[in-house]
Amino acid sequence: MTSSDSNVDPGLGIAVDLGTTTLAASLVDLSSGERLASAGSLNPQREFGADVVSRLDAACRSGEALQRMAALVREELYRLAARLLDSAGEARDRLRMVAVAGNPAMEHLLLGLPVVRLAYPPYRPLFSTSTHISAADLGWDLSGRVALFPLPGGFVGGDTVAFLFGVPDVCAPCPGPRLFLDMGTNGEMVLQCGDVLLGTSAAAGPAFEGGGLACGMAALPGAVNGIIRDGDRVRVTTIGGGQPLGICGSAVLDTVALLLEEGLLDSTGRLLPPEEIASPVGARMGTVGGEPAFILHRDAARTIYLSQGDIRQVQLAKGAIRAGMEVLCERARIRCEDIEEVVLTGSFGAVLSPRSLKFIGIFTEKMVQTTRFVREGALAGAERALTAPEGFEAVDRLARALRVIPLSGTPAFEKHFLKHIDFPSR
Repeated sequence: MTSSDSNVDPGLGIAVDLGTTTLAASLVDLSSGERLASAGSLNPQREFGADVVSRLDAACRSGEALQRMAALVREELYRLAARLLDSAGEARDRLRMVAVAGNPAMEHLLLGLPVVRLAYPPYRPLFSTSTHISAADLGWDLSGRVALFPLPGGFVGGDTVAFLFGVPDVCAPCPGPRLFLDMGTNGEMVLQCGDVLLGTSAAAGPAFEGGGLACGMAALPGAVNGIIRDGDRVRVTTIGGGQPLGICGSAVLDTVALLLEEGLLDSTGRLLPPEEIASPVGARMGTVGGEPAFILHRDAARTIYLSQGDIRQVQLAKGAIRAGMEVLCERARIRCEDIEEVVLTGSFGAVLSPRSLKFIGIFTEKMVQTTRFVREGALAGAERALTAPEGFEAVDRLARALRVIPLSGTPAFEKHFLKHIDFPSR
C-alpha cells in the first residue's frame, strides 16, 4: 500500500431497514464497522394503508399515488440520513454508500417502479439482484451510492436477505433444521435444512408491530413494551421509561399470553366477562367504546388497553405465521417439532418472549428452548453488507441460493391457517 492509499478516507455508510410500518437507520464507520448513530421513525406511506396490500392497490390504481408514496419515503429517509450525520457531527461528503433492505413492495415504491407484477400474478419483482443507483437519483443532496438488497421473489425481499446475511454462519450447512423468523407486518421466514434454504412470507398484518390496534404504536419512546406480574397486580414498562403513550408488539403478545394463562381469554379468542373470571387480574377487565377490553394503564391523559378487536388481529397474524411455518416444514419433509434452532427478529420493541409465542400458539415447546433473538436483524445485515470484504457480491450469492415458496391461495396454507387461528387450549 502506498502512502497515498493509506490516506484515503474510507468514509461512512448508512444502513436502512425499510419496513412497512417502521423505518430504522444507522450510521457506520466503513473502516472499523462501528455504529456511530441510529435513528428510526414511522413509514409515512401509512396514509395509503397500514399493510403492503393496501399500498400496492393504491399504486396500481393511481400513478399519482405511486409517485406520492415514493416521494414520502424518500423524504423521510433523507431526513433520517441528515439526522444521523448531524448527530454524529459528520460531514455529508464523507458518505460513501447507503444500503437499503426492504420487502419487494417497499423497494419498488422507493424507486417509483410499477408494482402491477407484485400485486397480481406472476407476483414477481422487476429485479432480483442488488440494484445500485446514485443518491441523486432519489433526489437526495448527498454524496455516494445507494444499494438496494436483492429481491429473490415477490413474497420474499431484501429485508429477509439482509436478516440472513447478518447471521455469520448462515452460509454453512446447519447440523439440524433452523428457522429464521422476522415477525413483522409480512412475517418473513426461512427454513434452513442442510445447505437448502426455503423462504416465504405470510401476510400477518401490522399487529406484531403495534399497527392497526386501538392503542397500538410503533416501538418508539413511550410505547408500552412489557408487562410485569407483581403478585395480584400488573405493571407496565415503557421504551425510554416515560409515561405510557400506547402499546407496541412485544407487550401486545405478552398481554395476550397473560390473558390466556390467567383464564381471561378462551381458546377461541373471546375475552371473558367478569363473572366468569377467577383471577385477580380480572379486575382490569372493562368496556371501552362498547367493546370488552383489558386495561393496561389509565391516567388523567389516556387509557391504554387491548380490545376484543385487537385480539382478533393478533389471532389472524399468529395464524398466518404458524401456517407459513407449517408449509415450509412440509416442503422440507419435516415437522415443526423437528426444528432445532430458531433465530428471531422483528420491530416489536423488546426481546420477544419465546414463552409468549408458545402460549399464543406460534412456537412449540422445543422452539422456546432453542430460540435466540437478533435485535434489528435486517439492519444488522445491511450494516454487514457495507463493511464485508465482498459486500453485495456475497449478498447476491445468498439471494440466489434462496428458494421461494409462495403461500397465496395455496390449499396447504389455508388448511394450516384455519387450524391455527385459535389459541391453544389450556
